[in-house]
Amino acid sequence: MGNCHTVGPNEALVVSGGCCGSDGKTYVVGGWSWAWWLITDIQRITLEIMTLQPKCEDVETAEGVAITVTGVAQVKVMVDNELLGYACEQFLGKSVIEIKSVILQTLEGHLRSILGTLTVEQIYQDRDRFAALVREVAAPDVGRMGIEILSFTIKDVYDKVEYLSSLGKSQTAAVQRDADIGVAEAERDAGIREADCKKEMMDVKFQADTKMADSKRGLEMQKAAFNQEVNTKKAEAQLAYELQAAKEQQKIRLEEIEIEVVQRKKQIIIEEKEIDRTEKELIATVKRPAEAEAYKMQQLAEGQKMKKVLTAQAEAEKIRRIGEAEAGSIEAIGKAEAEKMRLKAEAYQHYGDAAKTALVLEALPKIAAKVAAPLARTNEIVILSGDGGRVTGEVNRLLAELPVSVNALTGVDLMKIPLLQKMINPQA
Repeated sequence: MGNCHTVGPNEALVVSGGCCGSDGKTYVVGGWSWAWWLITDIQRITLEIMTLQPKCEDVETAEGVAITVTGVAQVKVMVDNELLGYACEQFLGKSVIEIKSVILQTLEGHLRSILGTLTVEQIYQDRDRFAALVREVAAPDVGRMGIEILSFTIKDVYDKVEYLSSLGKSQTAAVQRDADIGVAEAERDAGIREADCKKEMMDVKFQADTKMADSKRGLEMQKAAFNQEVNTKKAEAQLAYELQAAKEQQKIRLEEIEIEVVQRKKQIIIEEKEIDRTEKELIATVKRPAEAEAYKMQQLAEGQKMKKVLTAQAEAEKIRRIGEAEAGSIEAIGKAEAEKMRLKAEAYQHYGDAAKTALVLEALPKIAAKVAAPLARTNEIVILSGDGGRVTGEVNRLLAELPVSVNALTGVDLMKIPLLQKMINPQA
Protein backbone atom coordinates (compact mmCIF):
# COMPACT_ATOMS: atom_id res chain seq x y z
CA MET A 1 0.00 0.00 0.00
CA GLY A 2 1.07 3.62 -0.34
CA ASN A 3 0.08 7.26 -0.30
CA CYS A 4 -0.13 10.02 -2.90
CA HIS A 5 1.98 13.10 -2.15
CA THR A 6 1.48 16.45 -3.85
CA VAL A 7 3.56 19.62 -3.86
CA GLY A 8 2.98 23.19 -5.02
CA PRO A 9 5.19 25.23 -7.35
CA ASN A 10 7.17 26.59 -4.40
CA GLU A 11 8.46 23.16 -3.32
CA ALA A 12 10.24 20.19 -4.85
CA LEU A 13 9.37 16.62 -3.94
CA VAL A 14 12.32 14.25 -3.78
CA VAL A 15 11.25 10.61 -4.17
CA SER A 16 13.89 7.98 -3.29
CA GLY A 17 13.61 4.21 -3.91
CA GLY A 18 10.75 2.34 -5.60
CA CYS A 19 8.91 -0.94 -5.96
CA CYS A 20 11.57 -2.47 -8.17
CA GLY A 21 14.41 -1.83 -5.74
CA SER A 22 15.75 1.20 -7.62
CA ASP A 23 17.87 3.57 -5.51
CA GLY A 24 17.49 6.55 -7.93
CA LYS A 25 15.84 9.87 -7.06
CA THR A 26 12.91 11.51 -8.78
CA TYR A 27 12.24 15.24 -8.53
CA VAL A 28 8.71 16.55 -8.77
CA VAL A 29 7.95 20.29 -8.88
CA GLY A 30 4.29 21.42 -8.69
CA GLY A 31 2.81 17.91 -9.07
CA TRP A 32 2.31 14.62 -7.29
CA SER A 33 4.03 11.26 -6.76
CA TRP A 34 3.05 7.88 -5.35
CA ALA A 35 5.01 6.60 -2.34
CA TRP A 36 5.04 2.96 -1.23
CA TRP A 37 5.06 2.25 2.46
CA LEU A 38 8.37 1.12 3.86
CA ILE A 39 9.94 1.32 0.37
CA THR A 40 9.72 4.88 -0.88
CA ASP A 41 11.27 7.82 0.97
CA ILE A 42 9.69 11.24 0.46
CA GLN A 43 11.51 14.53 1.27
CA ARG A 44 10.81 18.14 0.41
CA ILE A 45 13.02 21.13 -0.36
CA THR A 46 11.80 24.69 -0.65
CA LEU A 47 11.96 26.60 -3.95
CA GLU A 48 10.92 29.93 -2.49
CA ILE A 49 13.04 33.03 -2.77
CA MET A 50 15.30 33.52 0.22
CA THR A 51 16.34 37.03 1.23
CA LEU A 52 19.85 37.39 2.66
CA GLN A 53 21.47 40.45 4.20
CA PRO A 54 25.24 39.98 4.00
CA LYS A 55 27.24 42.36 6.16
CA CYS A 56 31.02 42.86 6.26
CA GLU A 57 32.26 45.02 9.14
CA ASP A 58 35.57 46.86 9.26
CA VAL A 59 36.97 45.32 6.06
CA GLU A 60 40.11 47.01 4.74
CA THR A 61 39.99 48.21 1.15
CA ALA A 62 42.88 48.31 -1.31
CA GLU A 63 44.01 51.59 0.32
CA GLY A 64 43.82 50.17 3.85
CA VAL A 65 40.64 52.08 4.88
CA ALA A 66 38.35 49.99 7.11
CA ILE A 67 34.70 50.25 5.97
CA THR A 68 31.46 48.40 6.66
CA VAL A 69 29.28 47.26 3.77
CA THR A 70 25.73 45.83 3.97
CA GLY A 71 23.78 44.39 1.10
CA VAL A 72 20.60 42.54 0.16
CA ALA A 73 20.62 39.35 -1.93
CA GLN A 74 17.74 37.32 -3.36
CA VAL A 75 18.52 33.64 -3.96
CA LYS A 76 16.60 30.44 -4.67
CA VAL A 77 17.10 26.78 -5.50
CA MET A 78 17.27 26.14 -9.25
CA VAL A 79 14.68 23.71 -10.70
CA ASP A 80 16.82 22.13 -13.40
CA ASN A 81 17.08 18.41 -12.60
CA GLU A 82 20.89 18.31 -12.51
CA LEU A 83 21.21 21.56 -10.51
CA LEU A 84 18.30 20.55 -8.29
CA GLY A 85 20.25 17.35 -7.59
CA TYR A 86 23.24 19.44 -6.49
CA ALA A 87 20.98 21.43 -4.14
CA CYS A 88 19.50 18.26 -2.69
CA GLU A 89 22.99 16.85 -2.07
CA GLN A 90 23.90 20.01 -0.13
CA PHE A 91 20.70 21.03 1.64
CA LEU A 92 18.18 18.13 1.69
CA GLY A 93 17.00 17.63 5.24
CA LYS A 94 18.17 21.10 6.36
CA SER A 95 15.90 23.91 7.43
CA VAL A 96 15.57 27.18 5.53
CA ILE A 97 17.58 28.97 8.23
CA GLU A 98 20.47 26.52 7.80
CA ILE A 99 20.35 26.91 4.01
CA LYS A 100 20.40 30.71 4.37
CA SER A 101 23.35 30.52 6.75
CA VAL A 102 25.49 28.50 4.29
CA ILE A 103 24.71 30.79 1.35
CA LEU A 104 25.17 33.93 3.50
CA GLN A 105 28.65 32.85 4.59
CA THR A 106 29.62 32.21 0.95
CA LEU A 107 28.39 35.65 -0.16
CA GLU A 108 30.09 37.42 2.71
CA GLY A 109 33.40 35.65 1.93
CA HIS A 110 33.32 36.82 -1.68
CA LEU A 111 32.22 40.29 -0.57
CA ARG A 112 35.23 40.55 1.75
CA SER A 113 37.67 39.38 -0.94
CA ILE A 114 36.34 41.90 -3.50
CA LEU A 115 36.42 44.76 -0.98
CA GLY A 116 40.14 44.16 -0.53
CA THR A 117 40.76 44.81 -4.23
CA LEU A 118 38.83 48.11 -4.62
CA THR A 119 39.25 51.64 -3.32
CA VAL A 120 36.66 53.45 -1.22
CA GLU A 121 35.84 55.77 -4.10
CA GLN A 122 35.18 52.84 -6.44
CA ILE A 123 32.87 51.19 -3.91
CA TYR A 124 31.02 54.34 -2.92
CA GLN A 125 30.65 56.03 -6.29
CA ASP A 126 29.83 52.95 -8.42
CA ARG A 127 27.77 50.64 -6.25
CA ASP A 128 26.08 48.95 -9.20
CA ARG A 129 29.41 47.87 -10.65
CA PHE A 130 30.52 46.67 -7.23
CA ALA A 131 27.33 44.62 -6.79
CA ALA A 132 27.62 43.18 -10.31
CA LEU A 133 31.22 42.16 -9.55
CA VAL A 134 30.09 40.35 -6.38
CA ARG A 135 27.35 38.51 -8.33
CA GLU A 136 29.84 37.57 -11.07
CA VAL A 137 32.40 36.17 -8.63
CA ALA A 138 29.96 34.41 -6.25
CA ALA A 139 27.64 32.93 -8.89
CA PRO A 140 29.89 29.95 -9.84
CA ASP A 141 30.36 28.87 -6.21
CA VAL A 142 26.69 29.04 -5.21
CA GLY A 143 25.78 27.56 -8.60
CA ARG A 144 27.69 24.41 -7.68
CA MET A 145 25.32 24.23 -4.69
CA GLY A 146 22.29 24.42 -6.99
CA ILE A 147 21.55 28.03 -5.89
CA GLU A 148 20.86 30.93 -8.24
CA ILE A 149 21.53 34.56 -7.28
CA LEU A 150 18.50 36.49 -8.52
CA SER A 151 19.73 39.87 -7.39
CA PHE A 152 22.39 41.49 -5.25
CA THR A 153 22.49 45.17 -4.28
CA ILE A 154 24.60 47.27 -1.93
CA LYS A 155 22.44 48.65 0.85
CA ASP A 156 24.85 50.85 2.74
CA VAL A 157 28.54 51.76 2.94
CA TYR A 158 29.97 53.56 5.98
CA ASP A 159 33.09 53.78 8.09
CA LYS A 160 34.14 54.78 11.61
CA VAL A 161 36.93 57.19 10.67
CA GLU A 162 34.77 59.73 8.75
CA TYR A 163 36.56 58.94 5.49
CA LEU A 164 33.30 58.98 3.54
CA SER A 165 32.20 62.27 5.14
CA SER A 166 35.50 63.74 4.04
CA LEU A 167 34.70 62.59 0.55
CA GLY A 168 31.32 64.39 0.90
CA LYS A 169 33.04 67.57 1.93
CA SER A 170 35.35 67.32 -1.04
CA GLN A 171 32.33 66.80 -3.27
CA THR A 172 30.68 69.91 -1.77
CA ALA A 173 33.83 71.91 -2.34
CA ALA A 174 33.92 70.61 -5.89
CA VAL A 175 30.30 71.74 -6.43
CA GLN A 176 31.09 75.21 -5.02
CA ARG A 177 34.13 75.34 -7.24
CA ASP A 178 32.03 74.38 -10.24
CA ALA A 179 29.53 77.12 -9.36
CA ASP A 180 32.28 79.71 -9.22
CA ILE A 181 33.61 78.44 -12.49
CA GLY A 182 30.10 78.71 -13.97
CA VAL A 183 29.79 82.36 -12.91
CA ALA A 184 33.20 83.13 -14.36
CA GLU A 185 32.32 81.33 -17.56
CA ALA A 186 29.04 83.28 -17.80
CA GLU A 187 30.88 86.58 -17.42
CA ARG A 188 33.43 85.40 -19.97
CA ASP A 189 30.64 84.43 -22.40
CA ALA A 190 29.03 87.88 -21.95
CA GLY A 191 32.33 89.55 -22.77
CA ILE A 192 32.81 87.25 -25.74
CA ARG A 193 29.30 88.08 -27.01
CA GLU A 194 29.97 91.79 -26.70
CA ALA A 195 33.23 91.37 -28.58
CA ASP A 196 31.39 89.34 -31.22
CA CYS A 197 28.91 92.19 -31.73
CA LYS A 198 31.73 94.69 -32.15
CA LYS A 199 33.41 92.28 -34.53
CA GLU A 200 30.24 91.96 -36.60
CA MET A 201 30.01 95.74 -36.83
CA MET A 202 33.59 95.99 -37.96
CA ASP A 203 33.02 93.14 -40.40
CA VAL A 204 30.17 95.07 -42.06
CA LYS A 205 32.39 98.11 -42.37
CA PHE A 206 35.26 96.03 -43.71
CA GLN A 207 32.92 94.37 -46.20
CA ALA A 208 31.85 97.75 -47.58
CA ASP A 209 35.47 98.87 -47.86
CA THR A 210 36.32 95.56 -49.47
CA LYS A 211 33.61 95.94 -52.07
CA MET A 212 34.91 99.37 -52.96
CA ALA A 213 38.45 98.03 -53.22
CA ASP A 214 37.18 95.10 -55.28
CA SER A 215 35.51 97.47 -57.72
CA LYS A 216 38.68 99.51 -58.06
CA ARG A 217 40.75 96.36 -58.47
CA GLY A 218 38.34 95.08 -61.11
CA LEU A 219 38.80 98.26 -63.10
CA GLU A 220 42.56 97.98 -62.88
CA MET A 221 42.42 94.31 -63.84
CA GLN A 222 40.30 95.13 -66.89
CA LYS A 223 42.85 97.70 -67.98
CA ALA A 224 45.66 95.23 -67.42
CA ALA A 225 43.76 92.56 -69.36
CA PHE A 226 43.32 94.90 -72.33
CA ASN A 227 47.01 95.82 -72.24
CA GLN A 228 47.97 92.15 -71.98
CA GLU A 229 45.81 91.27 -75.00
CA VAL A 230 47.45 94.01 -77.09
CA ASN A 231 50.94 92.94 -76.03
CA THR A 232 50.07 89.30 -76.73
CA LYS A 233 49.01 90.11 -80.28
CA LYS A 234 52.22 92.06 -80.84
CA ALA A 235 54.33 89.22 -79.41
CA GLU A 236 52.49 86.66 -81.55
CA ALA A 237 53.19 88.70 -84.68
CA GLN A 238 56.88 88.98 -83.76
CA LEU A 239 57.09 85.26 -82.99
CA ALA A 240 55.37 84.38 -86.27
CA TYR A 241 57.96 86.40 -88.17
CA GLU A 242 60.86 84.80 -86.28
CA LEU A 243 59.32 81.34 -86.71
CA GLN A 244 59.00 81.76 -90.46
CA ALA A 245 62.58 83.00 -90.66
CA ALA A 246 63.72 79.98 -88.62
CA LYS A 247 61.83 77.67 -90.99
CA GLU A 248 63.52 79.18 -94.02
CA GLN A 249 66.89 78.92 -92.33
CA GLN A 250 66.14 75.28 -91.48
CA LYS A 251 65.33 74.51 -95.13
CA ILE A 252 68.63 76.03 -96.22
CA ARG A 253 70.46 73.98 -93.59
CA LEU A 254 68.73 70.76 -94.73
CA GLU A 255 69.90 71.39 -98.29
CA GLU A 256 73.44 71.93 -97.05
CA ILE A 257 73.29 68.72 -95.03
CA GLU A 258 72.12 66.75 -98.09
CA ILE A 259 75.05 68.12 -100.10
CA GLU A 260 77.45 67.12 -97.28
CA VAL A 261 75.90 63.63 -97.15
CA VAL A 262 76.43 63.13 -100.91
CA GLN A 263 80.01 64.30 -100.60
CA ARG A 264 80.60 62.04 -97.65
CA LYS A 265 79.19 59.03 -99.50
CA LYS A 266 81.55 59.66 -102.43
CA GLN A 267 84.45 60.07 -100.00
CA ILE A 268 83.56 56.78 -98.34
CA ILE A 269 83.48 54.98 -101.71
CA ILE A 270 86.92 56.40 -102.56
CA GLU A 271 88.29 55.38 -99.15
CA GLU A 272 86.88 51.84 -99.52
CA LYS A 273 88.58 51.46 -102.92
CA GLU A 274 91.83 52.78 -101.43
CA ILE A 275 91.52 50.26 -98.59
CA ASP A 276 91.03 47.42 -101.10
CA ARG A 277 94.07 48.56 -103.07
CA THR A 278 96.20 48.84 -99.94
CA GLU A 279 95.07 45.42 -98.76
CA LYS A 280 95.99 43.78 -102.06
CA GLU A 281 99.33 45.57 -102.05
CA LEU A 282 100.06 44.32 -98.52
CA ILE A 283 99.11 40.80 -99.53
CA ALA A 284 101.48 40.93 -102.48
CA THR A 285 104.39 42.66 -100.74
CA VAL A 286 104.13 41.41 -97.14
CA LYS A 287 101.83 38.45 -96.65
CA ARG A 288 103.02 36.26 -99.54
CA PRO A 289 106.77 36.76 -98.81
CA ALA A 290 106.09 36.22 -95.11
CA GLU A 291 104.28 32.96 -95.85
CA ALA A 292 107.16 31.82 -98.10
CA GLU A 293 109.71 32.72 -95.43
CA ALA A 294 107.65 30.92 -92.80
CA TYR A 295 107.49 27.80 -95.01
CA LYS A 296 111.26 28.00 -95.55
CA MET A 297 111.91 28.32 -91.81
CA GLN A 298 109.56 25.42 -91.15
CA GLN A 299 111.42 23.18 -93.62
CA LEU A 300 114.78 24.22 -92.18
CA ALA A 301 113.54 23.49 -88.66
CA GLU A 302 112.30 20.06 -89.79
CA GLY A 303 115.74 19.36 -91.36
CA GLN A 304 117.60 20.44 -88.23
CA LYS A 305 115.26 18.35 -86.12
CA MET A 306 115.86 15.26 -88.29
CA LYS A 307 119.63 15.88 -88.27
CA LYS A 308 119.69 16.09 -84.47
CA VAL A 309 117.60 12.93 -84.19
CA LEU A 310 119.87 10.96 -86.52
CA THR A 311 122.98 12.34 -84.80
CA ALA A 312 121.59 11.38 -81.40
CA GLN A 313 120.74 7.89 -82.65
CA ALA A 314 124.29 7.43 -84.08
CA GLU A 315 125.85 8.69 -80.84
CA ALA A 316 123.69 6.33 -78.84
CA GLU A 317 124.70 3.40 -81.07
CA LYS A 318 128.37 4.42 -80.70
CA ILE A 319 128.10 4.57 -76.91
CA ARG A 320 126.31 1.23 -76.85
CA ARG A 321 129.01 -0.46 -78.95
CA ILE A 322 131.86 1.11 -76.94
CA GLY A 323 130.13 -0.09 -73.77
CA GLU A 324 129.83 -3.60 -75.18
CA ALA A 325 133.55 -3.57 -76.18
CA GLU A 326 134.64 -2.32 -72.75
CA ALA A 327 132.43 -4.88 -71.08
CA GLY A 328 134.05 -7.64 -73.19
CA SER A 329 137.55 -6.36 -72.40
CA ILE A 330 136.83 -6.16 -68.68
CA GLU A 331 135.35 -9.64 -68.80
CA ALA A 332 138.49 -11.00 -70.60
CA ILE A 333 140.86 -9.24 -68.15
CA GLY A 334 138.85 -10.56 -65.21
CA LYS A 335 139.00 -14.09 -66.59
CA ALA A 336 142.80 -13.76 -67.13
CA GLU A 337 143.34 -12.44 -63.62
CA ALA A 338 141.22 -15.22 -62.21
CA GLU A 339 143.15 -17.80 -64.17
CA LYS A 340 146.46 -16.22 -62.97
CA MET A 341 145.32 -16.33 -59.35
CA ARG A 342 144.18 -19.92 -59.76
CA LEU A 343 147.56 -20.96 -61.23
CA LYS A 344 149.43 -19.03 -58.52
CA ALA A 345 147.37 -20.77 -55.83
CA GLU A 346 148.19 -24.17 -57.34
CA ALA A 347 151.90 -23.22 -57.41
CA TYR A 348 151.75 -22.15 -53.76
CA GLN A 349 150.31 -25.50 -52.87
CA HIS A 350 153.38 -27.24 -54.43
CA TYR A 351 155.87 -24.95 -52.66
CA GLY A 352 157.23 -25.81 -49.26
CA ASP A 353 157.63 -23.53 -46.23
CA ALA A 354 161.06 -22.47 -47.41
CA ALA A 355 159.71 -21.37 -50.78
CA LYS A 356 156.87 -19.45 -49.13
CA THR A 357 159.33 -17.79 -46.80
CA ALA A 358 161.49 -16.83 -49.78
CA LEU A 359 158.48 -15.34 -51.51
CA VAL A 360 157.53 -13.37 -48.39
CA LEU A 361 161.07 -12.12 -47.96
CA GLU A 362 161.09 -11.04 -51.61
CA ALA A 363 157.83 -9.17 -51.06
CA LEU A 364 158.84 -7.47 -47.84
CA PRO A 365 161.17 -4.90 -49.46
CA LYS A 366 158.38 -3.92 -51.83
CA ILE A 367 155.95 -3.59 -48.89
CA ALA A 368 158.52 -1.59 -46.96
CA ALA A 369 159.08 0.68 -49.97
CA LYS A 370 155.33 1.31 -50.28
CA VAL A 371 155.04 1.98 -46.54
CA ALA A 372 158.10 4.25 -46.47
CA ALA A 373 157.12 6.16 -49.63
CA PRO A 374 155.39 8.96 -47.66
CA LEU A 375 158.51 9.28 -45.51
CA ALA A 376 160.81 9.86 -48.52
CA ARG A 377 160.18 13.58 -48.24
CA THR A 378 161.19 13.58 -44.51
CA ASN A 379 164.74 14.72 -43.70
CA GLU A 380 165.01 13.17 -40.24
CA ILE A 381 162.88 11.49 -37.57
CA VAL A 382 163.52 12.27 -33.93
CA ILE A 383 161.99 10.00 -31.29
CA LEU A 384 161.61 11.79 -27.97
CA SER A 385 161.47 9.63 -24.89
CA GLY A 386 162.45 10.15 -21.33
CA ASP A 387 163.20 6.43 -21.00
CA GLY A 388 165.98 4.91 -23.16
CA GLY A 389 164.30 1.49 -23.23
CA ARG A 390 161.07 2.89 -24.69
CA VAL A 391 162.54 3.15 -28.23
CA THR A 392 163.38 -0.54 -28.20
CA GLY A 393 159.81 -1.26 -27.07
CA GLU A 394 158.33 0.70 -29.97
CA VAL A 395 160.51 -1.20 -32.49
CA ASN A 396 159.48 -4.53 -31.00
CA ARG A 397 155.81 -3.44 -31.18
CA LEU A 398 156.19 -2.66 -34.92
CA LEU A 399 157.80 -6.05 -35.54
CA ALA A 400 154.99 -7.73 -33.60
CA GLU A 401 152.31 -6.03 -35.77
CA LEU A 402 154.09 -6.82 -39.07
CA PRO A 403 152.93 -10.50 -39.38
CA VAL A 404 149.33 -9.43 -38.98
CA SER A 405 149.67 -6.89 -41.81
CA VAL A 406 151.42 -9.44 -44.10
CA ASN A 407 148.74 -12.02 -43.36
CA ALA A 408 146.04 -9.49 -44.25
CA LEU A 409 147.76 -8.52 -47.54
CA THR A 410 149.10 -11.95 -48.79
CA GLY A 411 147.29 -14.61 -46.79
CA VAL A 412 150.64 -15.95 -45.48
CA ASP A 413 150.91 -16.41 -41.70
CA LEU A 414 154.50 -15.42 -40.76
CA MET A 415 153.97 -16.65 -37.18
CA LYS A 416 154.26 -20.18 -38.49
CA ILE A 417 157.81 -19.57 -39.83
CA PRO A 418 160.33 -20.55 -37.08
CA LEU A 419 162.99 -18.06 -38.12
CA LEU A 420 160.62 -15.10 -37.84
CA GLN A 421 159.24 -16.41 -34.56
CA LYS A 422 162.77 -16.21 -33.13
CA MET A 423 163.21 -12.69 -34.52
CA ILE A 424 159.98 -11.41 -33.04
CA ASN A 425 160.13 -13.34 -29.77
CA PRO A 426 163.76 -14.08 -28.88
CA GLN A 427 162.86 -15.60 -25.50
CA ALA A 428 160.78 -18.36 -27.08
